[in-house]
Amino acid sequence: MSDKNTSTLQSYIDSATGTAQSVLGSLTGSSADKNAGEVKKDDAAFEKDLSHATAKVGPFSASSSGAVTKDDPNRQEGAWNQTVGAAKESVGGLVGSEDLKRTGAEQNAAGKGQEAQGQLNDFGSGVKSRVGGAVEGAVAGVTGDRDAQLRAQEKHDVGKTQQRGAEVDIQKQNA
Repeated sequence: MSDKNTSTLQSYIDSATGTAQSVLGSLTGSSADKNAGEVKKDDAAFEKDLSHATAKVGPFSASSSGAVTKDDPNRQEGAWNQTVGAAKESVGGLVGSEDLKRTGAEQNAAGKGQEAQGQLNDFGSGVKSRVGGAVEGAVAGVTGDRDAQLRAQEKHDVGKTQQRGAEVDIQKQNA
């Protein structure tokens, strides 16, 4: 991981280190160590939150790393089909057309499935890119290839943004 990017794993390590330092300070009576440990834990919590920060604007996701991704087309098309299907259901109910109401319900359900498939595609692709970027970055680090490390970090960051963008939408639906 580059120093300018946040990492959930690093935040967990820093939190554990801060806890250990705080406990050690308490045991030895060192208020300086205890306070430094508490500060490290607070910083780690902030870094964890920052690592999960993703902004959604329409079909785009942006993360704290600066990466921007576009949603899988199925997500937007599925949302559109849900909207049109719900409108058909409403109009069918208002005018008494069971056929229009039924086709609207079918289109709405198909749209939900289509959107879920797009979210799954984005989530899976994001995880794959994150892992691939991390592995490629480790190999590049061992070989000392700085350019390859930067490309791997970018691949990781794009994957993370794509994954977090899907998570944001999934969490909204389940709220």
